[in-house]
Amino acid sequence: MPTSSPVPISPSDRPDGTGAVLRRGSHSEFVRISGILRKETVGGAILLVATIAALVMSNTPLFADWYFAFRDLKVGYEPWHLELSLGAWAADGFLAIFFFLAGLELKREFVAGDLRSVNRAIVPVAAAMGGVIVPAVFYTLINLNSGSDALRGWAIPTATDIAFALAVLAVIGSKLPAALRIFLLTLAVVDDLLAIAIIAFFYTTDIAFVPLLLAIVPLALYWILAHKFSYFFGTKALAAWVILLPIGFVVWALVHASGVHATVAGVLLGFAIPVLRSQRGGGPDAGPGLAETLEHRIRPLSSGFAIPVFAFFSAGVAIGSVEGFTQAITDPVSIGIIVALVVGKPVGVLLATIIVTKTTKAALDPDLAWIDVAGVALLAGVGFTVSLLISELGFGQGSPHDDHAKVAILVGSLLAALAATVILRGRNRHYGRIAEKEAIDADNDGVPDVYQTQKQAEK
Repeated sequence: MPTSSPVPISPSDRPDGTGAVLRRGSHSEFVRISGILRKETVGGAILLVATIAALVMSNTPLFADWYFAFRDLKVGYEPWHLELSLGAWAADGFLAIFFFLAGLELKREFVAGDLRSVNRAIVPVAAAMGGVIVPAVFYTLINLNSGSDALRGWAIPTATDIAFALAVLAVIGSKLPAALRIFLLTLAVVDDLLAIAIIAFFYTTDIAFVPLLLAIVPLALYWILAHKFSYFFGTKALAAWVILLPIGFVVWALVHASGVHATVAGVLLGFAIPVLRSQRGGGPDAGPGLAETLEHRIRPLSSGFAIPVFAFFSAGVAIGSVEGFTQAITDPVSIGIIVALVVGKPVGVLLATIIVTKTTKAALDPDLAWIDVAGVALLAGVGFTVSLLISELGFGQGSPHDDHAKVAILVGSLLAALAATVILRGRNRHYGRIAEKEAIDADNDGVPDVYQTQKQAEK
């Protein structure tokens, strides 16, 4: 009888899971991402406080008039088209800081992080795309007969608020494994970037091309200085603030004057920052590049101040009585947003992850199950910051649809968080065992053994 040749072992069949979907990243990446997530968790708590304050003040007779007058107070220099309300400064200016960080983080992941590998990048990127497309379809189908104004909100449920999502994990005490936390962070960053692309292409009406073209000049200068003197800026942090910040502000002001939403400038400036050290600065192995240095310094400003201030000015909506709440929540716009966040978003994320897994003939990491991915997919339905921004752009701040959309964003995010809590809390004992395994360092070299085993198996 002819002997059959041995069947090759697929990477996804390896007992260490080195070829599996959602496997552990490198230990250095785990340490870096863990630091980011801790900051975002604290930012999520501050964001929650700011949101509650806005809702209480906007619905309390003693403070409501003051709140809306303060939000609409205009400051700035009119000849430069910068006489804006405080609410607009928060949306156009402070959120540019948030998107600057999103640009930094995404570029760093694809240049020097674990996502520089196509096999690792394809899952969170596909999940983010599914989490943008499917909820947009859900919203559109629900509002097909609601008129063109209502359809302008199709992109509201497309973004994940990573700060709020991590705050939920902190509140419920979930021991979500590092691989799933990193997956959630990467997914959120990618769909935030997709959201800003949607804003640029679909929510920009009148474009002034002269300031837009002029913005190329300071942007190019910013890029040249950031690359030529990245080592100097990295070692002398003050220099980056004194030199790069004013140039970045000019880029932001020109993009704002062009009619393109100014947060787009934040992404472009983030992409312009070098990730790796130049040879003059010692090369890639000499330490963190300028992108990582700026990320460490700016993230507390973004998560601890910029985003909460935006939430304070944007989340305030006068709900009024129970009748007012009922009217808001039964608006087809609201129904579309809630269904898209609670159902569409997790379906899109989970479906895209399954499709990538099946088409590449891979499998989940041996420590994980599809119920874990479903829990994270539900957590991705916690949309807030960017959703509020798109609502204001699509409907106009203070319009009935905008007010109803804000209520729906809050309700939908809360329902998604509660559904995720049920699943993730139920898996906490299993996550605890994973955490114990990932903490074992038998040789006391500072790197847990599971990371060394995986690294050796991948060679």
